[in-house]
Amino acid sequence: MLVRLFRRHPREWGPIEWLAAFGLGVLAALVIFSVVRLVRGPGRCGGDLQDVGGDCVGVTAGTFEADPGIAGLIEAVADENARVRQDWENPPSGPKIPYVRIALMMPFTADDHSAMTTDMVRRGLAGALAAQRQANRFAGPHYQLLLAPDGRNLDAWQPVVQRLAELAKDTRAPLVGVTGIPSSTPETRRTIAALSEHRIPTVGPVITAANMNSRYFFKTSPNNDQFARALALYLDTKPGKHKGFLVWDNREEDVYSKNLRAVFDKYFGAGYDLDNHHSNFTGSSGTDKGIPQRFTDAVQKICSEKSDTVFFAGRDQDLPAFVARLAQEGGCGRTTKLRVLKVGIGLEPTLTADAPTRWLNEAQATIVDASSVDPAWWGGKDKPAKALGRFLDRFEELDKEYELGAKPLDDGYAVMYHDAFTLLADAVDRTFSEINEGGQRTPEALRIPSKDDVYNTLVIPSIAGDSCSSCLVGAAGTYGFEGPGKNDQWAVCKPVPVVEYPAPARPGNQSPLPLYRTYRDGAKDTCPAF
Repeated sequence: MLVRLFRRHPREWGPIEWLAAFGLGVLAALVIFSVVRLVRGPGRCGGDLQDVGGDCVGVTAGTFEADPGIAGLIEAVADENARVRQDWENPPSGPKIPYVRIALMMPFTADDHSAMTTDMVRRGLAGALAAQRQANRFAGPHYQLLLAPDGRNLDAWQPVVQRLAELAKDTRAPLVGVTGIPSSTPETRRTIAALSEHRIPTVGPVITAANMNSRYFFKTSPNNDQFARALALYLDTKPGKHKGFLVWDNREEDVYSKNLRAVFDKYFGAGYDLDNHHSNFTGSSGTDKGIPQRFTDAVQKICSEKSDTVFFAGRDQDLPAFVARLAQEGGCGRTTKLRVLKVGIGLEPTLTADAPTRWLNEAQATIVDASSVDPAWWGGKDKPAKALGRFLDRFEELDKEYELGAKPLDDGYAVMYHDAFTLLADAVDRTFSEINEGGQRTPEALRIPSKDDVYNTLVIPSIAGDSCSSCLVGAAGTYGFEGPGKNDQWAVCKPVPVVEYPAPARPGNQSPLPLYRTYRDGAKDTCPAF
């Protein structure tokens, strides 16, 4: 019939003929599109992700295009995920091994204004992969590490959260938790609120703004308030001349810097007269609002006022530029060392490279960092004995294979991303053992923990008196949590070392710096050995 319609000549086509022609055209276009897509493959974002503003966004167990510096690590995660799936669907030997999924939600691309640099992404991803490989060496369920890119500015989170919520409903290989969540921004606040609405337990490895809280959001890093307490303990032993100066990032949208400034004012404002001695700058992270890193005013005032203690309320990405500007002024008549106090996950390698080290010497300055980690731990001094060695074994394998850069542990991202994944995996293991206790079951009949089961395990208090039951034995120490809503789900008993750079020469009889722990209120000195 369709052929006869097109043989009617010379009469003009009517509606039926035109409709038939249109239908054929659409069908041909679809066929061509399908063939081209089949030949070309799924494209730069793979089959699971979508291109949003040049970034691949979504959730995947496979590969996709990201910054070249992390391509090898993404492939390594995809290979491990494929092996985990095969060990369930078609194991080469032995019984089937059930698995669950943990998502790593963070940017996988970067530019000059991104929340994370490519180096931070690479180290965080390596830490999570090291934890995944370690967890998959043991009995019990295995783990896929889903990669969940949410845009270089953390603003493409909505489709990611929607997909994570769908995966959490899977009963055979459910999503049981999320980690990553790298930066204290308004977008991050909305992300963790949305994940909490879906009752998905989420762990922030490097979040430090003390007001980043939600019911299902756990933090393995100390917060800015706790970092400041560690600095206060340091200043109790080394008060200086109390000639203080505050340098602060003026961008309203930066939750981290705003919170840190408030914390510095709270703890040190009166003692170091910060209300009358301060200057601001525009940071380089986030939306461009003019030329960033203008420190001339701050440095000139620090010199003219002979300040000896500077509190830096900004991000680590901006600190090298501040140190460089200090070096241009030299010692400017100071008779004592200038101390630049900061907080953070660790010492960013760009800050301890050869050039910034020279700048610090030229400025007669020392960085004093309240940190989540201490490079001395992997340097062989004061090493947390229980878990750091296992982590270092896995991490060194990755470093040899993927060349993770100079001082890849010093910024703390690899360590803290490892601990965040391990916190979730430990909760899964404890839950799995309990719900399958008392009976032999086939792999198909085993009960698999859900996100709700994992959350209920996480909120069981792990600190009781001076003992630690089911605490996280992490690469960054032994620490735990206190129960539903207590302490806003910040870790308790997390060690907070204070690191001086360049390290001063210490006489043999001089005591090491005091080590602060994130104590419970009114319960100091009741933490387990770290």
